[in-house]
This record gives sequence, structure tokens and C-alpha cells, in this order.
Amino acid sequence: MIAALMPQRPSPRLEVRGLSFRYGDHQALRAVSFAVGRGECLGLLGPNGAGKTTLLQVLTGMVGLQEGEILLEGERLRPAQGQFRAALGVVFQRPSLDGKLTARENLELGAELFAVPRAERRRRAQELLSFSDLAERADERIERFSEGMKRRLEIARALVHRPKLLLMDEPTQGLDEGAFQRVWARLHGLKRSEGLAIVLATHRADEADQCDRLAILHHGEMLALETPDALRSRVGGDLVVVEASRLEELAGILSERFAVAPQLDARSLWFEAPRAHELVPRLVEVLPAGRLRSIAVRRPTLADGFLKVTGAALEQSS
Repeated sequence: MIAALMPQRPSPRLEVRGLSFRYGDHQALRAVSFAVGRGECLGLLGPNGAGKTTLLQVLTGMVGLQEGEILLEGERLRPAQGQFRAALGVVFQRPSLDGKLTARENLELGAELFAVPRAERRRRAQELLSFSDLAERADERIERFSEGMKRRLEIARALVHRPKLLLMDEPTQGLDEGAFQRVWARLHGLKRSEGLAIVLATHRADEADQCDRLAILHHGEMLALETPDALRSRVGGDLVVVEASRLEELAGILSERFAVAPQLDARSLWFEAPRAHELVPRLVEVLPAGRLRSIAVRRPTLADGFLKVTGAALEQSS
């Protein structure tokens, strides 16, 4: 009786359970599981080759579901089903607009393909032209548009039928900083007002910072699922970044003298330090003369958190 009176928690907008996918001998995804609630943005964070695009291709039905389950609001569905596709808005990584049509025509065609009633098509198109800051260019062929303008229109078209779930693959590539901020402010507004759920594939730390939670993908595996702040906190303290000559030798000196664990790339080494500002003067004193080019202290970023979890740089290709 008590259980019957307790309010039931709503099902996640999207739930993925044990999703695996293989291209021949290559395991592209390994038992990936996550859930996305109404009004939530989940980021799939990883470099090229991590499995992000394959995961979105499975969700959109572009490749077949091999292993695992996909649920939309608690109902098990296959991605190719019309019911599932009707609930999706999709922004592909590659352009998919018709360059010979105007911005307005691209939006109205998208609305027609999703069976939006004729009387509503023009109104929704006009709303989304304003959303994408293209109202003054509405009746120009988009072949004349810049890449950033086309990208904003791609995002607008994915919203034309008011989807429940928006899937986006590297959506803001080509946008300048102002357009980036405006697009995300408007997407956050749709999350709040309409409960829009978003799944975003990105390798960009600034875009990942727009997400409520991040799924860390590396070689097809999901290694962590946490908020951006929690990912940054994986790095203990500040980061000290040193540019100098003969880095491997220098790393040995720092490890022995200060009990730190430097990591190296082609130009610099870096390590975590809880009170870095106090350590820097001592570090400069022990460095061999003429070897140091620069030394800096900075707060951890999402890219640093990704490196901590995976052992690989976010920007590198896999």
C-alpha cells in the first residue's frame, strides 16, 4: 500500500544498455551504458576514434543495432523504428543542407519531412531563423552562406519538429565565440522550457563544459560518467607546466627532488602540485642554468581531467 502511494520517478528520456558494436575485427564500442533525463545534456567526450560517432550512428539507425538495448521513455525500441526517429533531431558532423534552397526552404522542407502541419511550417521556420540569427538572410540560397551560418542552420533544422531528443556530432565546429555562446544559451533555454534532452559528441573541452554530465569514451569503452566539475577535480591541485630543453633528464630531477610525477610531450612537461605557487620558486632554483624557457601554473581543465582518466590527450587521434 505504501509503495503504491509513493510517486514514481519518470523514466529517462533515453536509456542505453550494454551497447556494443564491431566493424569486422575492430571493436568500436564495448558495453556502453548511460541514461539521459528530460532537460539534460550528456556529452560523449573523447578524441577521434573513441567511438562517439559510431554510437550516434547506432542511435540514429544509420548502422544496425548489434548488441544492447535502447529505450525511449522506458519503451524498448529499435533505432530504425518510425516512433524513435520521429522523436529525434539530429545534427550530423558532415553538412546535410541543400545548397540550392534558401534558409527558409531548408527549414520548411525539414518540417514537411517530419509531417509538421502545413499551417505551422512557416511559423516554425521563422522562429528558427531568429534562433539561428539568420532572419535577414532567410530567402538567400545557402550556397552563399559561410560555414558558421550553415552550421547554425543545421542546428535549427534539427529542432524544426520539436524533438524530444537532440543528437549532435561536433555541432559547433566553425562557429565563432559569439555564435557559440548564443547557440548554447538558446539550447539551454529549450532544455528548461521544453525538457529537451541532448546527447552531444565532442572532443572540445569548451563544448563539453556546456554539458550537465560527461561520458568519457576511450577506445570504445566508457571509463567514467560524471559532471564537468567532478572531472576537473580528478586532478589534485594546480598544474605546473615547464618548457625547457632535455625534458627527460629534467623530469628525473623533478621526480627525485620534489616527489612529483611529470608527464611529457614534445615541448613541455607538467605535473600536479597542491600548492604550486609555493613550489615554483624552489623549482627554479634547482633547474640547471640556461635550460628553462618558461614555467606556468594553471587550474585544471576538462582536457586535464580526461588525461587523468584515460592516460591519453583529448586532442590526439586514436
